[in-house]
Amino acid sequence: MTAARTALVIGGGVAGPVLAMALHKAGITATVHEARTDPDEDLGSFLTLQVNGIAALRAIDAGSALDGIGFPTSSITFRSGTGKVLGAIGTGDPLPDGTVGITLARADLHRVLRGEAERRGITVTYGKRLMDVRESADGVTALFADGSTASADILVGADGIRSRVRTLIDPDAPAARYVPVLNLGGFARVPDNDVPPGQYEMVFGKRAFYGQAVAPDGTTWWFANPPRHTEPAPGELAATSTEEWRALLMALFADDRTSAARVVAATPGELRCWATYDLPSVPHWHRGRLVLVGDAAHATSPSSGQGASMAIEDAVVLARCLRDHPDPESAFAAYVDMRRDRVERVVAFGARYSNQKAAGPIGRVLRDLVLPIILRRTAGSNSASPTWLHHYAIDWDAPVTADQVTANR
Repeated sequence: MTAARTALVIGGGVAGPVLAMALHKAGITATVHEARTDPDEDLGSFLTLQVNGIAALRAIDAGSALDGIGFPTSSITFRSGTGKVLGAIGTGDPLPDGTVGITLARADLHRVLRGEAERRGITVTYGKRLMDVRESADGVTALFADGSTASADILVGADGIRSRVRTLIDPDAPAARYVPVLNLGGFARVPDNDVPPGQYEMVFGKRAFYGQAVAPDGTTWWFANPPRHTEPAPGELAATSTEEWRALLMALFADDRTSAARVVAATPGELRCWATYDLPSVPHWHRGRLVLVGDAAHATSPSSGQGASMAIEDAVVLARCLRDHPDPESAFAAYVDMRRDRVERVVAFGARYSNQKAAGPIGRVLRDLVLPIILRRTAGSNSASPTWLHHYAIDWDAPVTADQVTANR
């Protein structure tokens, strides 16, 4: 199998366009194929892109795509439902130019990444739902639901937590794991919300977890994680009305000494809810000419704050491996060696944090006693949350050697 010169990227979310840009920089022609006809449909509300994700974008000269969207959020204050401050941490040391992590709408991130890819001449097609693949000695052909096909040297699954490519690589691949909290969120104007600019406030409420940040225009960006120990049935969450969600949240936050209930009451429009899933360990990330990146290989719960950043890191590392290895199989093996330990550690970190959000009465007491001690021990620098999570530098120009593979695990 000779070196890859062309690639089909399945999925147009975060990992897909970034991978296409990284491959382009590596001299490999890539096209992106997105299943949705409306790529911004059902994207959720917002996310935080941490400094390691921003640095990875800069490694492929795409950092400027973020200009003008989102707002910086450099620290997190934790409170109990009584309003007591449990501690504070930074969200990672700033990059050399002072850049910190940013909070931004998910739809905006997808839009600017696709736009930057297209600006570089990369083709992005929509309504292309992958059904099957055909491999040969010369390449791989994707078969889409609309009857069309596309061929290239390799095919990359950037198609998310319910990845079709993952099941094509391994029909026995594990399914996503339900995490026992739900996700709701929105945007509200609450003039007297006193959260400092550039700071998240995270509240371990008596009955549910709540988080918020205030944008420069005064809008509160908020999310809530009602505990739900059993996985919702298909269609159950979508069938619940905004009024029902609002009433549930108001009841959950009624006894907490925070602004959560007021913010929820002031939020206009529709409230929508998502179940939370992660993907702890996928045995096989690649087979033949097929390979996975991002959530398709290792989805983390939103609690880690690292989903988008991990996908971006994956994309850049995979492109470097394909650039520097003589054939796709050896490139894929190096990529997995460089990424698996790190991403599975991130998934485990996110799972632990999610479980703390859903703690019972005894667990809440223990958490509120222990968390301040943990935060004090790690509050010596802005990188406190924790250092390994955010300190991951990618040197684009460095060849991917055996030593590099070992060093980047």
